[in-house]
Amino acid sequence: MRILIATDAWEPQVNGVVRTLTWVIAEMQAMGHTVEVISPEQFRGFPLPTYPEIKVAVGAYEPVRERFKAFEPEAIHIATEGPIGLAARRICVEWKLPFTTSYHTRFPEYVSARLPLPLSAGYAYMRWFHKPSGRLMVATPTMRDELAQHGFRNITAWSRGVDTEQFRPLQAGDPDVYEGLPRPIFLSVGRVAVEKNIEAFLALDLPGSKVVVGDGPQREELESRYPDAVFRGARFGDDLTAHFAGADVFVFPSLTDTFGLVILEAMATGTPVAAYPAPGPIDIIPGSGAGVLALTATEGLREACLEALKLDRAVVRRFAEGFSWRACAEDFVRNLQPWPEPEKTRFWRRLRRLTRLRRRRDEA
Repeated sequence: MRILIATDAWEPQVNGVVRTLTWVIAEMQAMGHTVEVISPEQFRGFPLPTYPEIKVAVGAYEPVRERFKAFEPEAIHIATEGPIGLAARRICVEWKLPFTTSYHTRFPEYVSARLPLPLSAGYAYMRWFHKPSGRLMVATPTMRDELAQHGFRNITAWSRGVDTEQFRPLQAGDPDVYEGLPRPIFLSVGRVAVEKNIEAFLALDLPGSKVVVGDGPQREELESRYPDAVFRGARFGDDLTAHFAGADVFVFPSLTDTFGLVILEAMATGTPVAAYPAPGPIDIIPGSGAGVLALTATEGLREACLEALKLDRAVVRRFAEGFSWRACAEDFVRNLQPWPEPEKTRFWRRLRRLTRLRRRRDEA
């Protein structure tokens, strides 16, 4: 199948959306599908304020339309709600093409954390954006139920995976990246920004050391306010794996993520997780033996961290091994809304003919 994916989030960005899409695309290609990605680096743009690594595309509509014509997709997925996603959505609606969308980020909460805009305005935009979608893919049952309460429809599950070869427990002879720091090590990994709620972790009264891996606009402020915490900046590859695997507990304080891939990455290294009962953790952790949830979304995270220290790391690793990117990709393909063959062939044939006629008329 010829699958077109339109996304405003793409490499070199480092986040859960990009990791999910790159893994799923690789798995779909291995399954024999042909995938075309429309992404920000193909356009003129400007950096998003407070998120400079994200490039906002400018003038996307006409180039995106030409990419549609050239590729002639059989199935279309719009992954994000930014300028590229908007351009792809407009084309699909104008041409009456079936398409699917996904909900990766709690966008209304993200905006409200930064700007004086009510949540209702953000959800009104998101409902409008996703309304024509044949299926709205979400990562967890909790997120599905939450969006249904906000008036979204056609919601379907699309789980996530983890690379259990990259993210693995420490091996004999592996260096200790925390050498010299008091134990236990409580680790948080992610963008250091207000929507990640990292301050809730840093403010906890915990023994040992609190370590933050990641970068972002709030880092300088938090380093100043919490001088006893250790900020390691962004880490990648084996270095990131070593930070996950060498920690005693991974702490996930976010209330705005829809899943939190870092949870599975930590678990794959055998490191147990402590988190608030928010979408993602509340769907993954209960009954897993791989983590502990706080009592509420505002209380009990310290107690969860201390309880997580008691968990069996071998059990944590075994739980993570149940999540695969191939299963995630198969879910994605099942959720797509491809055209029936006769309609698809007639549409693209007619569009090619109209394009040729228009080109000849312009040249005359």
